[in-house]
Amino acid sequence: MKRPPSAFLWDIEHACSAVERFVHGLDLGRYQTDLLVRSAVERQLQNIGEAVTQLTKLDPVLASRVPRQRQLIGFRNILVHGYSGLNDAEIWRVLHDNLPELRAAVAALVQEMGSPLP
Repeated sequence: MKRPPSAFLWDIEHACSAVERFVHGLDLGRYQTDLLVRSAVERQLQNIGEAVTQLTKLDPVLASRVPRQRQLIGFRNILVHGYSGLNDAEIWRVLHDNLPELRAAVAALVQEMGSPLP
């Protein structure tokens, strides 16, 4: 069964929310030393990249409205295939500089589509 575009937007929003919960109250040092949190964050970032990838295939026009669409897909590929080169400080920066914007943009797209997230 083919998923609607709103399902991929929900996946993105859900992953953003999870990451925010995972890192709440942490600083970079604590993030770097907590393997469980880093692993959970990286998994959710992979989910975001995969949801954007699938949305791009299903509805390229809608996907183009997701901020940093191409960078999210590329970042997912680095997380999956280039794990030895991951930089915790760079991931931390992305979490704080880009994730809130992404979550807000996706929420606005869902509202504009008029289809509530599941």
